[in-house]
Amino acid sequence: MLLKRTPLLAATIGTQRDLVSLTFGPPDADMKVYLQASLHADETPAMLTAHVLRDELQALEAAGKLDATVTLVPIANPIGLSQHVFGQFFGCFELNSAANFNRGVARPSDICAHLEGRLGSDEDANRRAIKNAMRASLDACAPTTEFDALRSTLLKLSCDADIVLDIHCSLEAVVHVYADTAAWPRVEPLARHLQSRAQMLFDGADLGLFIDWTRLAWADVEARFGDRYPVGEGAVAAIVECAGERDVTYESARRHARAIVAYLVDRGAIRDTPSPCPALIHPATRQAASEHFYAATSGIVVYAANIGDVVEVGEAICDIVDPITGATTTLRSRTKGVFYMRRAIRFVTAGAEIGRVTGG
Repeated sequence: MLLKRTPLLAATIGTQRDLVSLTFGPPDADMKVYLQASLHADETPAMLTAHVLRDELQALEAAGKLDATVTLVPIANPIGLSQHVFGQFFGCFELNSAANFNRGVARPSDICAHLEGRLGSDEDANRRAIKNAMRASLDACAPTTEFDALRSTLLKLSCDADIVLDIHCSLEAVVHVYADTAAWPRVEPLARHLQSRAQMLFDGADLGLFIDWTRLAWADVEARFGDRYPVGEGAVAAIVECAGERDVTYESARRHARAIVAYLVDRGAIRDTPSPCPALIHPATRQAASEHFYAATSGIVVYAANIGDVVEVGEAICDIVDPITGATTTLRSRTKGVFYMRRAIRFVTAGAEIGRVTGG
């Protein structure tokens, strides 16, 4: 295992943060895997899953079973990790700018131009050229803030990977997965191993997510050059949500880590006996069709539906109770699907998000 500390641009005099990455396996392997945890720094189940993955990968490396270079970033957000206000952990947004650590990632725009005249009939050579162009694109942009330096460092670690898994968790939730529709056939075995209860697909949309940089860079290359030159398949990029933020147990972390390892065996990154791939619990649905529930009024939230329930159209999701007037407002689903996420705090302001149900 190679441990690397990359210093970030210091935000203020007298401060310095590092991003720590761990790399396993042969450094010159044809395949590269990139795994990162807790880009939203307060999503602790992802971090514990990375801890277990570290042990698993060390054992596999010692046994000579890694056929890919695997880079693991167990804490992908040292900035957010330090953001505590009056005892409350704020790891999703940078407090200085209010920027979401997993939104606003700009789509690379110069990679295809860089590749003009540099591709030929050799697929392996073309893929090396594409990955070099990705690195060059990132190297050309000098960060000016600590936030930008963190994002740039993470993208440089992941841009040339063939598999990119961004490991998160939600508030109160079941295990679920996000991926691009085009990549779903290659991501589905991961959802099966994870026993994911909801899988949501986006149709090539640019959502500004961390994984969008790599997946859209490949999509643009394939669209521009795929009919003229062999470029192979683009990177597999997915978001894994390790249930809810309070689901911090060794048992769940081991389950998630071993599912990821089983998936990497299936993908050829690890040389080992494949594990049986369980049936998919629920079919994939379009992320854009998910129904998001918002509070029409302020009050106490009393849930009628449990996380993981399959709710029918018209079924009650929750009541919002006003203890002053005695009024109760019931929110009902307009969609049949899996109730996969809900808020953790049981008092809401008007307009606050209540929960989400998968759509069609």
